[in-house]
Amino acid sequence: MKQDLFQAPDYFLMDELLSDEHKLIRDAARDWVKRDVSPIIEEACQNAIFPKQILSGLADVGAFGPYIPTKYGGAGLDHISYGLIMQELERGDSGVRSTASVQSSLVMYPIYEYGNEEQRLKYLPKLATGEMMGCFGLTEPNHGSNPGGMTTNIKDMGDHYILNGAKMWISNSPFADVAVVWAKNDAGRIKGVIVEREMEGFTTPETHNKWSLRASATGELVFDNVKIPKENILEGKDGLGAPLGCLDSARYGIAWGAIGAAMDCYDTALRYSKERIQFGKPIAAFQLQQKKLAEMITEITKAQLLTWRLGVLKNEGRATTAQISMCKRNNVEMALNITREARQILGAMGITGDYSIMRHMMNLESVITYEGTHDIHLLITGLDITGESAFK
Repeated sequence: MKQDLFQAPDYFLMDELLSDEHKLIRDAARDWVKRDVSPIIEEACQNAIFPKQILSGLADVGAFGPYIPTKYGGAGLDHISYGLIMQELERGDSGVRSTASVQSSLVMYPIYEYGNEEQRLKYLPKLATGEMMGCFGLTEPNHGSNPGGMTTNIKDMGDHYILNGAKMWISNSPFADVAVVWAKNDAGRIKGVIVEREMEGFTTPETHNKWSLRASATGELVFDNVKIPKENILEGKDGLGAPLGCLDSARYGIAWGAIGAAMDCYDTALRYSKERIQFGKPIAAFQLQQKKLAEMITEITKAQLLTWRLGVLKNEGRATTAQISMCKRNNVEMALNITREARQILGAMGITGDYSIMRHMMNLESVITYEGTHDIHLLITGLDITGESAFK
C-alpha cells in the first residue's frame, strides 16, 4: 500500500499564528487522513464509491459540527479549528470534506441556529457522532444560482404540512437519515423543514456518471405529498437569508479546504521534481519548473494569510458574506491553477491514479461551482463595493 508522504508547506510560518489547541486539532485530522483516507481514496474514486467506513473516523476527529456547543454533542471549538479540519480533509479528498461540510454547515448549523431546543436535542447529538447523517436541499433542477425562484413548496393542512417538489445535486442524499429542505409556504415565504428518511413519499435517487467528486455520494431529493409534522419546521428564521446563512458557513469551510487540495498537489509536484531525472539532473533544477513551484507556494501562502484573517473575523462575529465569497472564490481558483501546473510537472504520470493531482483537479471543477458559482461570487464582491446589484 502506497505511503502518504505529505509534508505541509508553511512558507510564512503560519503555525506561529495558531494556538497549541489549533495545531493539535489539525494534526489529529492530518494523521487520520494519512492513516484512513489516503490508502483507500484512489480506489474509491476509480470505482465511484463513497467509503462509508470513514464516517466514524470523521466523527472521531470532530469533523461533524466542531463549533456546535458541547451541550448538543459538538466540540465547542472556534471557527479556525473548523477551517483547519476542513483543510486537512480536503487534502485527502474534496468529497470527504464535502461530507463533513454538509453535515456541519448545512445540517447541524441551521438546526442549531434556526431550530428550537427540542429540535437541537433530538438531532444534533446523533449528527455529531455520525449515528445520523444529513443533507441539505436548496438547489433545484431549474433554480441553481437563483434559489429564490424555487418551486418546492409546503402547504398548511392544519395540524401538519404537505411538502412537494424536488432538489438536485445533493451531497450525502443517498444515505442521509435527515434532510434540511428549503421550501415556499402558502405566502411564498421560504421556510426550513426537517425531512426524515422514513417519511412516506420521500425518495433520494442517486446521481451516477460523474467525472468529479466520484468518491462522494450525490443524489436528488424528491417529495411527493410528504406529510411534515409542524414540529419539524425551523421557526427561528425564514426568507432567503436563512439558507444563505448556512451557505456562508459552508463557503467558509471550502475556503480552507481548497488550500488543502492545493497543498497536496504542490507537495506532490515538489517531491516528484526532485526525484525525476532528465538531461542528467533533477527537473527541479530547471528554471521553468522552479517558476511553477515558486508561483505555487506564493499563491498558497497568500491564500493561507487571507483565510486565517477571515477565521479571526469569523471568531469575532465580524466576517461578512462578501468577505467569505471573496475568499472561497480566490482559494478555489488558486487551487485549480495549482493542480494544472502540478500535473504538467509530473507530465504523463500526472494523469494516473498513482498520484492525487488529477483527482483533485476533477474534484475542484465541482467545488468552483457549488455553494455559489465562481462568477456569482465575483458579482457578490461587485455588489459589495459598488452598491449596485448585477443580479436583477
